[in-house]
Amino acid sequence: MPDQTSPLVEIQTHIMWNRLISLVEEQAQTLVRAAFSPIVRESGDLSAGVFDVRGRMLAQAVTGTPGHVNSMAESVKFFIEEFPPSEMKPGDVYLTNDPWKGTGHLHDMVVVTPAFYKEKLVALFACTSHLIDIGGIGFGPDGNDVIEEGLYLPFLKLADAGELNQTLLSILRGNSRYPVEAEGDVLSLAACNDVGARRLFDMMDEFNLDTLDALGEHIISTSREAVLSEIRNLRKGTFKAEMRIDGYDKPIDLMAALTISDSGIDIDFAGTSGPSVKGINVPLTYTQAYATYGVRVLIAPEVPNNAGSLDVIRVSAPKDCILHAQRPAPVSSRHVVGQMLPDVVFGCLSQVPELHAPAEGTSCLWNLILENRATQINGAMEGYTRFSILAVQTGGAGARQTLDGLSATAFPSGVSGVSVEIIESISPLLFQRKELREGSCGAGKFRGGLGQIIEIRNREHIEFQIYAALDRIEHAPRGRMGGENGATGFIGLGSGQVMNGKGRQVVPAGDTLIIHTPGGAGYGSPAERSAAAIEADRRGGLVPTRD
Repeated sequence: MPDQTSPLVEIQTHIMWNRLISLVEEQAQTLVRAAFSPIVRESGDLSAGVFDVRGRMLAQAVTGTPGHVNSMAESVKFFIEEFPPSEMKPGDVYLTNDPWKGTGHLHDMVVVTPAFYKEKLVALFACTSHLIDIGGIGFGPDGNDVIEEGLYLPFLKLADAGELNQTLLSILRGNSRYPVEAEGDVLSLAACNDVGARRLFDMMDEFNLDTLDALGEHIISTSREAVLSEIRNLRKGTFKAEMRIDGYDKPIDLMAALTISDSGIDIDFAGTSGPSVKGINVPLTYTQAYATYGVRVLIAPEVPNNAGSLDVIRVSAPKDCILHAQRPAPVSSRHVVGQMLPDVVFGCLSQVPELHAPAEGTSCLWNLILENRATQINGAMEGYTRFSILAVQTGGAGARQTLDGLSATAFPSGVSGVSVEIIESISPLLFQRKELREGSCGAGKFRGGLGQIIEIRNREHIEFQIYAALDRIEHAPRGRMGGENGATGFIGLGSGQVMNGKGRQVVPAGDTLIIHTPGGAGYGSPAERSAAAIEADRRGGLVPTRD
């Protein structure tokens, strides 16, 4: 590249930077269109990005989740250790679902493709998505170790110099209850990387580039300095916070100490509860992903996410805690704990005078994993529809310093809910009720977002089961600066039975599954809420009407 000091060249460099962001978004949208799993097509539970030949992320797609993107940013470095760049060939495609070197559990497949331009390796494209079924006991927290949770694929070649690994695909199909969907999702990951590479080559032709080295260095150094500049304006010191959540069979305490210095931010989760016997443990890469995201939400959020803006935030956790699970710990439902970490980080950053952290929200997704596999095992499936559904559901987000919290919103994961119509079209399930949960928001100068009330039954009048991995049932989202707590969640049956927030459970034939997702907490004293806002809440049916 020419001399970077030229104003014209500087403008051109930023145009190319934006083009990288644009092309990886097209990469992600290709995955959305090609994927077989509804959670990818409808919810955007994925990530996509471009990396330099050293494994440093240069750009990420806007579509995607922090858990996927930020953990994938580390995962590509593990791929390079297994497949050195000097040994990569055009047409190679690599994959793994290693929870400790991927994105935290077996259901996520990470695929990496080297991009060769004029016979020279210039970049790596990576993507991740959630597979509907990976064998084992199913997508829930009931496993006693990761071996029970499904098929493990170490770092392998999906394609070798353009030749698909049919043995690998046969193993994948043979270990999934939905073999066509499993193979289709993996091939869609490879296809989206190919689209990203082609768009990169178009850009390199247009700007007469032979390498991304100079552009990559500019992106990383500029982003790192931009974030550091914001951090240096903050009060220095160590700020501590803690949060208690439900856990599987006993409460979990999440403890954090966040230190701000001129060199960046360090987050230490020492003191956090030990590992669980069930599958809610969190590999460190996933812990790092969501803790880092909590910082980036409040500090320099306008700086693009890449290796430079991420590496000034350093996250650690002791090996004897639930946030640094060691193999072979069960980790299938790692999101139920890991997605709480931005709220823990906000608890630390709320003590920094220059920042204004939001109140706590539902945080973890209330995924409804519903299927009738148990009935099939008992030999009673003839004439009935076999289904396995992951219905993404959401609660309320916490209020902010100057704004109400968002209702039925997936923060921090950012995924979209799967529509009722989609679920009902591919299963015999009927949603009898799905509406905002009146009064679930925490009061405050700015109120929290509302949760939902959901009622589901099986139209075929046979039992079905839920793999529950839900939290905030015993411990409510907490208010900030005098705001009130949000409502806790609930899971039960129409017949009156209260169900557990975690574990596989049966909904009997003819009964109804009832879900109340939590509400977000309030910010500031409720006495300071404006009369106009209170009246608007009442007219909208968001809060109970009082005489």
